[in-house]
Amino acid sequence: MNKFQSRNFNKSIMYALNGVRLAFKSQRNFRKHLVIAICTLSIAFFLRVSLVEFCIILFANMFVLVVEMINSVVEFIIDAYYKNKWAKLAKLSKDIAAGAVLISAITSVTISFLIYGNKIYHLYYN
Repeated sequence: MNKFQSRNFNKSIMYALNGVRLAFKSQRNFRKHLVIAICTLSIAFFLRVSLVEFCIILFANMFVLVVEMINSVVEFIIDAYYKNKWAKLAKLSKDIAAGAVLISAITSVTISFLIYGNKIYHLYYN
């Protein structure tokens, strides 16, 4: 077993929760996406979407948060490797990682609008 691997499941959970805490404390965009997720899920509750629709919205929102965390890791690794100096490959890598966050966020917004739009349409026109 590697010296960096945890032998205890509870410690592994604590390390993971610490990672989420660090993302929340250090990443402004993570906090923004989290607030948006809470608002989106509140709207889902208010509109009484079905369980399946709620799960889809929940998954889409959590996917954005996960991609945002992966983006942060990519940035940290690149900054460490290049010692915070500008490099073309570093810029390209960071831009691609940020693009992944953008695509996941656009997809999440699209999913939410489709579900909410359908729900609102049926509330007012049925």
